[in-house]
This record gives sequence, structure tokens and C-alpha cells, in this order.
Amino acid sequence: MPAALPLDLPALLAARERIRDAILRTVQWQNDPLSEELGVPLRLKLENLQRTGSFKLRGATHKIGRLLAGKNPPIGVVAASAGNHAQGVARAAAQSGLRAVVFMPVNAPLTKIQSCRKLGADVRLVGETLEAATDEATKLAKAEGLAFLHPYDDWDVIAGQASCGLEMLEDAPDTTVAIVPLGGGGLISGIALALKLQNPAIRVIGVQTEAVAPWRSYLRDGALEEVPPGAHTIADGIKVKRPGKLTRQVIARYVDEIVTVDDNAIAEAIVTLLERTRTIGEGAGVVGLAALMQKKIALRADDRAVVVISGGNVDMTLVGRSIDYGLASSGRLMCVAVTISDAPGQLLSVLKTVADLGMNVRHVEHRRGELHVPVGMTEVILQMETRDFEHQDELRAHFAQQGLRVRNLLAG
Repeated sequence: MPAALPLDLPALLAARERIRDAILRTVQWQNDPLSEELGVPLRLKLENLQRTGSFKLRGATHKIGRLLAGKNPPIGVVAASAGNHAQGVARAAAQSGLRAVVFMPVNAPLTKIQSCRKLGADVRLVGETLEAATDEATKLAKAEGLAFLHPYDDWDVIAGQASCGLEMLEDAPDTTVAIVPLGGGGLISGIALALKLQNPAIRVIGVQTEAVAPWRSYLRDGALEEVPPGAHTIADGIKVKRPGKLTRQVIARYVDEIVTVDDNAIAEAIVTLLERTRTIGEGAGVVGLAALMQKKIALRADDRAVVVISGGNVDMTLVGRSIDYGLASSGRLMCVAVTISDAPGQLLSVLKTVADLGMNVRHVEHRRGELHVPVGMTEVILQMETRDFEHQDELRAHFAQQGLRVRNLLAG
């Protein structure tokens, strides 16, 4: 019989009361277009609209409150984070009048770095991984007598994150499936406790990025997988190579399934969320939606699913790249190289074909004198907005009838 966990439902309810005034009760929106596409009622828990742009404010606020209520309140706090935990700590510390030092990897998103500084935190960029930043943060905490705030492996933090799960079930008591991003495990641990302690029948599913998936086989054999040193993902918020020891206890007991999605699927989900909700989700925040879109999670016809969109702090440059990728992957953006005779009127003829099919040209570029282009010919690069893949096939068919050689520049 596994040992009892230190958090029960009354403890979670008490934690929620402590932070009620400092956080937003975020909207849980049933999205009809997505529900129709997936075949089940789907609600989105929009933590990307939380203060500081992610759920992390919940746990950080609760932890700092508990520290200040203790016998030896700290003179300041220190944290390590890819960005969201850092912002949560920075705001919670500022609200409590505490000094905050946050260590972030040097490649942390600029928007998250700037947000921390605006909140008054002392931001220090160290190393290329969260683990390197954590090592430096713990050293400073010990040297200067600051309280180190772990981003996920702390019962007070987990209790704070559980407030998200309590809201989910209160707003949708008929929930049968909860789909939650999974990095270190703090969010899914809190949500799983909040849901399962009230309704054990609810399925809780964690979603990791394929590139950084230490939990992949954990439910099967209890072992964490080693993450390659150079692993990269656009889901930086869950790029965690050292999952928590406390969170493992909760996940082993209360999480039903763990799946992974790749960066391409995540980029598509960023675009889908933007189109369907007019809100921005960061890579880590939309992995649950990506898993559903990629059919990684089996849903029954009578399921009622809630997907947690855990954060929205994303670099705008990534949004632009994700939008283009999402458009291309859904057949709404086409880029081809067409070889035509280098003679007056040839380009006009090509563009007329495009216009006759109702396509909009975004970009045109000529290439002459390259070794793959025959003498007397020119290669024209066309980037066009299209309706779908069938629409693109129509254009290729017309070009073929005209005897034009076409290369698809967006082929996978």
C-alpha cells in the first residue's frame, strides 16, 4: 500500500482560499468548432489569460504566502525557470514586498526575460538549460540566505497549481477527461489531485513534447528516460530533463496516460488556438490541443474533455513562423518553383493561371544564372495563399498541362 500523500482535498481547498485574491479564475470555454472537429464536447481552460500569462502564478503565490506565514520568513526569494515560473515568482514577490532573483537559460524567450525585469526581478541569464540555471539558483540561495522556490517539486507549489483543477471541475462537473501539459509535473500533479480526489473516474492525461520526454515510459515501468543533451523544442516551458521526485508520486498514482507530440504538431496547435479563440498560446501551453488534433488521445463519444492551455508567453517571431507552418500544413500556404522561358509575357501567363484559380500571391522571386536553371530559362518562386491541398493540386495540374516544371518548396 503506497504511503499517503500530504495533500488531501481540504488542503487543496485551503490553498485556493489563500491565493484567491491574487490570481484570476480563468475562463473555461466550450469551443464549438473544435468540438465538432473532434467529435466530443471540448472545453479550453485558458490559463494563457492568467496574470503573468501562465498558471505558474498560482503555485508561486501560494508558496511565498506559506513562507511569509512561517516562523522564519525569508528576506528574499530565488528561482530558476525558462520564464513562466520566473514571472510568477517575480509578481508574487513584488506583491509581498520581497526581493526576487531569477535565473534563466541564456536562450530563454526575450518576452519572458523582459516581463520578469518589468516585474522588478533581478534576472540572471546562466547556461543553456533549465538544469544549469537551477544549479546556480540553489548556490545563490545558500550563499545569501534566500528561499529557493522550486518550480514544481514542492507540495506548496503543487497545492497552488491544484486551484486550476478545482476550477475546472466546478465549471464543468461532467468532465470525463482532463488533458494537461507535462514538464516537471507540478501542474498535472495539482490538477490530478484536485480532480481524482473528487471523482476518481476522470481520466487525467499528460502531454510532453517529443524532443524532451523523460516521462514517456514512466507509467509503464516507473523509469524516467534520458533526454539527449542537445534536445530542442519550441515548447520551452516543458523542456524539463529532471522531473520532480514529489510529482512522480502523484503522477504514478493519479495520471492515467502520457503521450507526446512533436514541434510540427505544436506549431499547428498554436495557429488553431489563435484562429478559434483569438488568443495566443505558447508551445508548452498548447501541447494538449496538439495531441487531440494529432489523434494521440482516444476519446469516446460520451466523453467531456477539458484541455488546459497552460500559458501564452511566446515570442512574436515564433508566432509568425508558427502561423506560416500552420498555414502550409493545412494546405493554405503554397510555395513552388516554376521554370519558365526567360521571355516577355511568360511570368504574366503564370500569374494569370494563379489568379484564375482564385489564389493570392504573397511573394514572387526570380532566379537566373543558377546551375540548376537551363540557359534561356528562369526559375520563378511563387508563394501563394490557397484554400486547401486540393486547390494546390489544381494549380499543379494546370502547370503540367502547360508543360511547366514545378518544384514544391514546402514539401516535408
